[in-house]
Amino acid sequence: MSHPSAWQTHRQYAATAARWTADRWAKESDRRRTLRATRKPLVRDARAALAQAQATDPQKVTSLVHRAERELATAKRRVPDPMWLFASKAALVTAAAGYVGLPLVPGRVWMWAAVAVSVAVAGAVLWALLHRPAASAIEPTAEERDLLKRLQPEHWREHAEQRGLTGTLTGRPKLTESGIVVAVRLDGQWTATKLRGSEDHIRALLGARTGLRLQIKAGKQGGWAELTLRTRSAADGDDLLWAPERRSLGIDTVTGEHVTVPLGERLLIAGRSGAGKSVASRPLLFDASEGDTNALVIIDLKRVEGRLWDHRARVASTPEDVIAVVDEVEAEMHDRLNVLPKGQDTWGPTPDRPRITVVVDEGAEVVTAADKVPFPEEDGDGKTKVRTRSALPGLESIARMGRAACIDLWWMTQKPTIGDGVPKQIAPQISTSICLAVRTPAEARVVLGEDAQAKGWNADELPAPGVALIRDGKRGPDPVKVRYMDKAVVIALPDQPIWSRTTTPTATGAPTLTLVKPTPATPVVAAVDGTDARILDAIETAGTPLRQKDLAETTGLSKGTVSKAVKRLTDTGHITRQPDGGLTADKAA
Repeated sequence: MSHPSAWQTHRQYAATAARWTADRWAKESDRRRTLRATRKPLVRDARAALAQAQATDPQKVTSLVHRAERELATAKRRVPDPMWLFASKAALVTAAAGYVGLPLVPGRVWMWAAVAVSVAVAGAVLWALLHRPAASAIEPTAEERDLLKRLQPEHWREHAEQRGLTGTLTGRPKLTESGIVVAVRLDGQWTATKLRGSEDHIRALLGARTGLRLQIKAGKQGGWAELTLRTRSAADGDDLLWAPERRSLGIDTVTGEHVTVPLGERLLIAGRSGAGKSVASRPLLFDASEGDTNALVIIDLKRVEGRLWDHRARVASTPEDVIAVVDEVEAEMHDRLNVLPKGQDTWGPTPDRPRITVVVDEGAEVVTAADKVPFPEEDGDGKTKVRTRSALPGLESIARMGRAACIDLWWMTQKPTIGDGVPKQIAPQISTSICLAVRTPAEARVVLGEDAQAKGWNADELPAPGVALIRDGKRGPDPVKVRYMDKAVVIALPDQPIWSRTTTPTATGAPTLTLVKPTPATPVVAAVDGTDARILDAIETAGTPLRQKDLAETTGLSKGTVSKAVKRLTDTGHITRQPDGGLTADKAA
């Protein structure tokens, strides 16, 4: 190796070593600075305790003073030296150790060696301080400046007693991109849970506005709590309008990360009226209806949200339709499970048999309205009898068994209470909970778990609309600002094939799954016989649009039988429903 190349190699090695050393020194400097800010208040408290003990027992008759002195010495030992002092001590120790260890070397040599080591260490520290990544300066607002002053240990200690917070003391507060964070030391009578119950006293001590959100949780070690004042959001400044290139559910207000919820989860989406539940679910509904291997089924008795998606989803908006579509999905589920290959845990979605996401919009309404629905049926003698049916058993079966068949249930409700908004058989099957603002802590516990409040999942304190907590076993209780997807955007989305299960037999005798998307230009034509033929013949004979209730009188069939036949004929393109509700026959079919 030539001399220039060798010199270049040495310079590269030296630069790498310098960067590594500087990074280590910078991290150590940050660690020491944080520990000093946290532990120096403890030294001041120990000094005050020692002064009080000396005043109480000036002759040191008891062990009160000695105990206070030991506590002060312990507190001092726990406060690390600043980085410059630590570096100086290290250099002196190195020089002294070398001088003592090698007495045969002249003293002046070791003196200059010590000086060289000290200069090298000081240079490394200086380089680290000058070349460390620049922290983004966060300029506090007027409100934050006031809160930072009142969170200082001196102010807290002075006013804690009159606010009923005796026995608590703050550390040094820190302003972050998501608000102000401060550690709170607790004496033996306090816990993080008890401090959380004293939120009103904290708010009064700080003079904080009523709408400012406070979070209190257990600290990183015993005897400490962490208080966070959400004065700002990491999502501020981000474009929260939904767009195809921005397909995340929302943005974490603490970390600023984009939050997504993958398909294949059984969801519970809850929030009080006006919290933004429908808007928050739209990005998820888009994902569930996009692509050849995804199909969406929406059960919406309010007929508001489902109507927006009827060009991309199978929508059931009457109790009879709900029972019919649940029957189809349940039958499809059992078919898939029957033919699932041995050794395979879950069904693989294909364009012929896609992943089916069943969304129940406002579950409390479905539980009430789709229960004990009169359902006319014909027996073997041709007589019609009425029996009541409920959609709930089928939905519960889908919740329990649908995952293996690649059929997922999403339950949405404004009344998140067990037995009302969330059925008892469905609640345990939920794998991911999305909770917007709810009215009471009890509702928050139903959605997010019984341990929700103790771990900081306070959905009853969320602002509305558009802010949610997402508990999936991976995320913490950081609020998420959900994206806004306008109704016009949903309506403008391109059409997707509508899932429907037909009864056309295959070579094996099993019914096939088809994606039915009839268009006026190319209607889907299938053979018509039996009841369907009677209905079609009655419509063609009438010559004018015929209503469904008139068909029941003309053919003598029950309303339930007519409803099913009309649905089949409409799906296959043989008849068309006019805007006024009348039915006409498609001559092309």
